[in-house]
Amino acid sequence: MRLLHTSDWHLGRSFHRVGMLGAQAEFIGHLVTTVRERDVDAVLVAGDVYDRAVPPLAAVELFDDALHRLADLGVPTVMISGNHDSARRLGVGAGLIGRAGIHLRTEPSACGTPVLLRDASGDVAVYGLPYLEPALVKDEFALDKPGHEAVLAAAMDRVRADLATRAPGTRSVVLAHAFVTGGEASDSERDITVGGVASVPAGVFDGVDYVALGHLHGCQTLTDRVRYSGSPLAYSFSEAEHRKSMWLVDLDADGAVTAERVDCPVPRAPARIRGRLDDLLADPALARHEEAWIEATLTDPVRPHDPMARLTERFPHALSLVFEPERTPDEPRVSYSRRLADRSDQEIAEDFVTHVRGAGPDAAERAVLRDAFDAVRADRTLREATP
Repeated sequence: MRLLHTSDWHLGRSFHRVGMLGAQAEFIGHLVTTVRERDVDAVLVAGDVYDRAVPPLAAVELFDDALHRLADLGVPTVMISGNHDSARRLGVGAGLIGRAGIHLRTEPSACGTPVLLRDASGDVAVYGLPYLEPALVKDEFALDKPGHEAVLAAAMDRVRADLATRAPGTRSVVLAHAFVTGGEASDSERDITVGGVASVPAGVFDGVDYVALGHLHGCQTLTDRVRYSGSPLAYSFSEAEHRKSMWLVDLDADGAVTAERVDCPVPRAPARIRGRLDDLLADPALARHEEAWIEATLTDPVRPHDPMARLTERFPHALSLVFEPERTPDEPRVSYSRRLADRSDQEIAEDFVTHVRGAGPDAAERAVLRDAFDAVRADRTLREATP
């Protein structure tokens, strides 16, 4: 069976205030063409269909168009909700839409109920595990102290229990939206840390033939059977070096996996450049970036006059300026934003306590901070999910 694995469409998202709807429509067209021309048997969409819980109308219209085009091909599609989606909104009409071969899996209670596909070699059970916010699904899985690993382990127990009732030789596929240990993050994913932990081990998915992951925006292979497709478009400059693609996965009669990357259209490549402004404007090696979206880090010791206007004379699609002046060794000043880069909310709060009090928080105080951040995150997810 041939599967096309994609995720993280983020319909409705912009790139540094540049609308991406046209590029997203081009990707949908590319997806449909790939399904038709590469003899795909099923499409897997591993969450974050939309960029926010209440998407703009144009994004909903594009999603509607995608559903109709996929249904017209007669190729089954299995789709889960991600942490950016409102599971309830995305799942509206799921039963009716399922009759057209578009299977929306947004309810945690249905984790152990597969979409059954069939080819000449027998059945393939496809299980959709939507993004599981631990605080909101702990009762569903009867957990006293929820965390990402605990809820995913409980969901996978249901998958394995159902799979054990299937005919011998039934192959299995799981869609999940999670941060799996070993994956490389970018700047454009929303933090999902709970209890100080964001990631789960890949071993939680043991026992199935293929795991189609969503959430991280870079295409990645964690094991031969556990992969991220990544987002089809770049949504931050941290993705400038990404090769955007989908996975074309062949599942043979014994459940063995072979996979091929299918490149996605690139509407305009993002690029990061760095140096003094005059050097950036004169460097012939940067000619290849003149039509790219640009993030320029200026290292001039003194901020140049009108830098963006000058930069856009050569790079008309420059979108972001960062200032990091060159300094001598005795001037190790680091910008506030740079000090915060790659630090979690928890770490920033703990640093603030240290700064104000002169001593960092103890274990009990760190636990209070952690619980507070978890509660805020759960409340935000609940509010986004509530119509």
